[in-house]
Amino acid sequence: MSAHPVEGLPDESPAVAVVPMRRRHLRAVLRIEGRTRRSRPWSLSLFMGELALRQSRLYVVAKIGNLVIGYGGVMLNGDEAHVTNIAVDPVSQAMRVGTRMMVVLLRESVRRGMRSMTLEVSVANEPAQAMYRRFGFAPEGIRRNYYADIGEDALIMTARAIDADEYGDRLARIEQLLPSPTVVEGFAR
Repeated sequence: MSAHPVEGLPDESPAVAVVPMRRRHLRAVLRIEGRTRRSRPWSLSLFMGELALRQSRLYVVAKIGNLVIGYGGVMLNGDEAHVTNIAVDPVSQAMRVGTRMMVVLLRESVRRGMRSMTLEVSVANEPAQAMYRRFGFAPEGIRRNYYADIGEDALIMTARAIDADEYGDRLARIEQLLPSPTVVEGFAR
């Protein structure tokens, strides 16, 4: 029997919960930020400032039990959501944690009146680009030297009509392909 990639967890695919990010999660979020960010990591004060903007921001964490294994967020403006960041602890990436968080961020954005979602992703990050394409994001342009400290461009991607029934069907199909269910808790219904 092989060990689960997350130390101390059983071999079978455990349930992953996606919940609203709270201040109590920030120590774990900063740990993941330090392990995954190649460019300008966010500080504690930046995350705390974002969490204070409840009307225009939506941040989530993915957890197994009490262990935070990923986080993501969007800024809400008019009828457009913009992904500010999304990161998964490297030892948990095989569990499709990023996909799980994107499903929740998209659904919650629609619930809050959003009709489209945009993001920037490194032109070198092909795995992330592939994930976003599965969600219907299409390239819209390049932001030259967006990651200036490491000299990388960003690809601008947009998903439109995220509030359409067809898009909801896309999310349902994506969820069906996950290796285990995603538990979604703590969001208003």
